[in-house]
Amino acid sequence: HADNPVHWQPWGEQALGRARDEDRPILLSIGYAACHWCHVMAHESFEDAETAALMNELYVNIKVDREERPDLDRIYQVAHQIITQRPGGWPLTMFLAPQDQTPFFGGTYFPLQPRHGLPAFGEILRRVAQYYGEHGAEISRQNESLRCVFDRLSPAPAPADAALTDEPLAASRAALEEQFDARYGGFGGAPKFPHAPGIEFLLRASLDHSRDGAPDGPALHMATFSLQRMALGGLYDQLGGGFCRYSVDAQWSIPHFEKMLYDNGPLLALCAQAWQATGEPLFGRVARETAEWCLREMQAPDGGYYATLDADSEGEEGRFYVWDKEEVRRIVGDDAYAIVARHYGLDQPPNFEGRWHFRVAQPLSVIAHESGRPIDELRKLLDAARAKLFEVRSKRVWPGRDEKILTGWNGLMIRGMAIASRVLNEPAFARSAARAAAFIRHELWRDGRLLANYKDGRAHLLAYLDDHAFLIDGLIELAQAEFSSDSLNFAVELADVLLAHFEDAETGGFFFTADDHEQLIHRPKPLGDDAAPSGNGIAARALLRLGYLLGETRFIDAAERTLRAGWEAMRQHPSAHGTLVMALDEYLHPLETIIVRSDGSMLEGWRDALATYAPRRLVFFIPADVLDLPLALAEKAAGNDPVAYVCRGTTCSAPITSVDALNREFAAG
Repeated sequence: HADNPVHWQPWGEQALGRARDEDRPILLSIGYAACHWCHVMAHESFEDAETAALMNELYVNIKVDREERPDLDRIYQVAHQIITQRPGGWPLTMFLAPQDQTPFFGGTYFPLQPRHGLPAFGEILRRVAQYYGEHGAEISRQNESLRCVFDRLSPAPAPADAALTDEPLAASRAALEEQFDARYGGFGGAPKFPHAPGIEFLLRASLDHSRDGAPDGPALHMATFSLQRMALGGLYDQLGGGFCRYSVDAQWSIPHFEKMLYDNGPLLALCAQAWQATGEPLFGRVARETAEWCLREMQAPDGGYYATLDADSEGEEGRFYVWDKEEVRRIVGDDAYAIVARHYGLDQPPNFEGRWHFRVAQPLSVIAHESGRPIDELRKLLDAARAKLFEVRSKRVWPGRDEKILTGWNGLMIRGMAIASRVLNEPAFARSAARAAAFIRHELWRDGRLLANYKDGRAHLLAYLDDHAFLIDGLIELAQAEFSSDSLNFAVELADVLLAHFEDAETGGFFFTADDHEQLIHRPKPLGDDAAPSGNGIAARALLRLGYLLGETRFIDAAERTLRAGWEAMRQHPSAHGTLVMALDEYLHPLETIIVRSDGSMLEGWRDALATYAPRRLVFFIPADVLDLPLALAEKAAGNDPVAYVCRGTTCSAPITSVDALNREFAAG
């Protein structure tokens, strides 16, 4: 936006002070680099000289990147929903009173000319400015009411003596079953989002037994069918790996083409876990391809992960990804084209603006049966064709890449890469995660405080709740894939900052911003999942795991206070608080933590015994020569041969010196 004729200013005292001094309303525009409709509104209105002149005359114009300032975005998205009684989105266009930045009107995308049932942006600008000038008293009363609503947003915590039960777990399971799309997978209708916390919850629930003693098969089906339909649909990049943001249709065929790091980290972890739980080759392949996409296209040379790939290239959404079928035929040849066309739907009508976006329309097994050709032969043809198409696609004009490195989103991908490394036995993925963690430690950890954003050699902005929680969670997973005392110590330092600067000392849980953050019109304490998992839910889970691993009751107590703070929210809307509900599950059923000490030899059988899907189990292989360990780990001494210690909650077994004894311990447990 630097070249727009609009006199944009960043959020800060200079712009806010000018608005107060001149008694001019603030036009706050919040967007992000990969947002398609943000680009549309910028091109239509913000690059238009007449519209810009009107904005400059009537308003102080502030432009905010929601990925740099999620604190502002969170507040004004909620305000939009309260004022308009409709969900928000991006671009978010809010009009604020200059005295205290309270919003009095807002919307999302406004067109330059009237269409889509929306008034022209210029007309909105004139009418809002006129209303502000003529109805100051009414705006003041509305703003006071809005601030009162903000004050009532956080529910009362559960009393300290009230028992936390599994009621929200059962309610969440029932709610997800009610929302489940049995035909196409996923939850709800179009537009359809991946909803990773719901799938993770159901995958975990599939291990729990019903009253008749059988595993929860329907939960496993809902989780794996949803993940399968996403992986086979157009939501997943069939040539290059990685998932797009959401599907515009219920069938997962046509995505909104932007690829976000914060979606791909959790979905990478889920695909790896689904492969571990079921052995279904599709999940293992998609996990590996997504991790390879991240390594190839999203990791900066110095280690951090970039934020997003744009939906647009050459001014068109999806242009990079879609195909003309004759172009495909020329590239792969007639024999392979017959397979590619059937498999990816090119023998059907075009599905995206006269062209084809790949999705699996026909399984290879069906094509093999109908053609009478061996499936292995068809798979080789398809793999060779995919490689040729990928090479040609790579020479197209690429979508824009937002090369901000965001701490919290890196935490999500560190976790995903670490889980994929461990499950797929691929050390390169753990090395990638370790490089990202080292980059954050080196560039975004300053004087005992974490920063949120890095771009072009500059780190800035104090980190938010999600940055701390997601990074702690990622570091715990990384320590299981590739143990490092540095990673574990960093997680402890971050947890201490979380408790010191973010915890609500009165009612439990964590505020989104630190106690020394800029004072805004509201200090949110978000409990539910939105585009990313709940920061409070991840914080509770990570603190429980860290607390049990290290014997640190202050972390366990803080996690319990968080669960009490979210108790009523979980009871009233369980499926909207899936991450918090999963943390409650780990609180009610304390983790099994396994420490294996060894010099690195004779570990094959041990790794095999510990390779099963067990979401309530943490496994750490700690080399015998690591000495700078916290006391709770240092006490678990190494021997000449591998030795394991199994801890359930706060109780640990005697040293276990054979794989057979370890399996007997599991059977007894």
